Formats: sequence, structure tokens, C-alpha cells
Amino acid sequence: MPTKKFKPVSAGTRFRVGLDYSEITTNKPERSLLAPKKRSGGRNAQGRMTMRHLGGGHKKRYRIIDFKRLKDGIPATVKTIEYDPNRSAFIALLSYADGEKRYILAPNKLKVGMTVVSGKGAAPEVGNTLLLSEIPLGSTIHAIEMSPGNGAVLARSAGTNAQLLGREGKYAIVKLPSGETRRILLTCRATIGVTSNPDHNQQVLGKAGRKRWLGKRPRTRGVAMNPVDHPMGGGEGRASGGHPRSRNGIMAKGQKTRNTKKYSSKLIISRRKTTKRS
Repeated sequence: MPTKKFKPVSAGTRFRVGLDYSEITTNKPERSLLAPKKRSGGRNAQGRMTMRHLGGGHKKRYRIIDFKRLKDGIPATVKTIEYDPNRSAFIALLSYADGEKRYILAPNKLKVGMTVVSGKGAAPEVGNTLLLSEIPLGSTIHAIEMSPGNGAVLARSAGTNAQLLGREGKYAIVKLPSGETRRILLTCRATIGVTSNPDHNQQVLGKAGRKRWLGKRPRTRGVAMNPVDHPMGGGEGRASGGHPRSRNGIMAKGQKTRNTKKYSSKLIISRRKTTKRS
């Protein structure tokens, strides 16, 4: 989807770059697939702030997404492509031959009127969901399961995709968007294609207020605090702050935080790419 640069008619639009939403076909969601969405504002049951930088934002309703795609062999027609305020990718409303309606993550280049199907024997075409054992090697996939029947958890955000590299025993070898290569059971499902809205990362909000509309509150830099408030605070003048670290002292920019004894470590063939920092 192309982006558009706004005319500088105000300070908030001077640098704003947004999407033109030309792929969106309706602004009215399917009422039967909506659910309420409560927000905590970062407070726990006692009303105390346990997560910083959260709060406010526009009221939202959750769209119930079918991440499992278990209606095998029943063709579905794409009725609409819609915006979802809860995720970066767009969603598509499917109308199945038996009359049921469901939302799915919209792959890129999926159009209204196209037919998608899931399950054994489905063609490896955009929007179709198959077992990893049936997807041709080298295919571009998204919405990948990690446990059979539990629903898609990998490669779901806007413009992301993974690649099926090979098969090894009961596992498929998949290269993930992060660059990590890992084994996933062949009985897990994945959807053919790339997720929609690939230009999501090209947006420029233009003003702080738009960030507040998204439910994000201001963040104070650690180097601007006092030593009592942050490990990087204090010092005479504008000190650099020393080694980057979190408020709790956990090192940033390079320190590995993954548990070395995690059960799934044996399934990882090569770790994700990281930028070397001097």
C-alpha cells in the first residue's frame, strides 16, 4: 500500500507520512465478530502502576481473528479487507460456503472476491493454509503455528514473512523474519504469502498527540534522571550515562537475555541476526 505525505497545513502535519488505505474496502466491522477490550492503563488490581508509559488512547473493540484455520475443505470468499486497530496488518472477512463468517490476517495482494481454503489438499496459493508437510520448499509463508492446533504465533505483523527451507525427519526448517532458522513440527500449519500492509514502518506520526491516541505515554530518558532514579542518571553536566541499561540494571545492546536452559533451544539451528556494536 502506498504512503502519502501530508501538506504542512499545521505543525502536526508538517512531517506526517501516513497510509492512503486504498486497500481498505469498508469501515464497518462485522458486529458478530467484535468483543469488548478492557485496558488497565498499566495498573494492577491494587491500582498501582506496574507498567510504565501506558494509558489513555482511543477506545477500541477487539476483532476475533481465526488464527487456527481449522475449517478444512470448505471454500471461503473474501468479502472485505478491513483496518484493525489492534494490529499492524490488515484483516480480511471470509464468508464460508456454509454461511459462517470469520476474520483472518489478510495476506498481501488478497482481493475481495477471491476464494481461500485450508486443510489437506489445498493449493499453495495466497491466503490458503496448509500443513508444513504439504507446502512446497522455498515458499513464502506467514501466520505459522509452533504447536499443532494452537493457532498462528509467528510472522503475524505487517509486511513480515518466513521461508520454508527444508524438511528433516518430523520437522520443517523455517527461516523466520528475525533471521533465526529453527525447526517446527510438520503437523503445524502456515498460510501462503506475505502479511498485508508492508508500508506500515514508513509512517511518521507527525506529533506527540498521535502517539497518545495509540495509548502510549511519554518516556523519560534515563540519562536525564538522578542517580536515585536510574543507573544511567546523574553526573556533572551532560554525562553520557555509562553502559546502556534498564531502570533495573539489566544491560542493553548486546547482552543475551534468553534462558540457556529453555526447552526449545535445541530446535534453533541458528540464532537471529544481531547488529555488532563497538
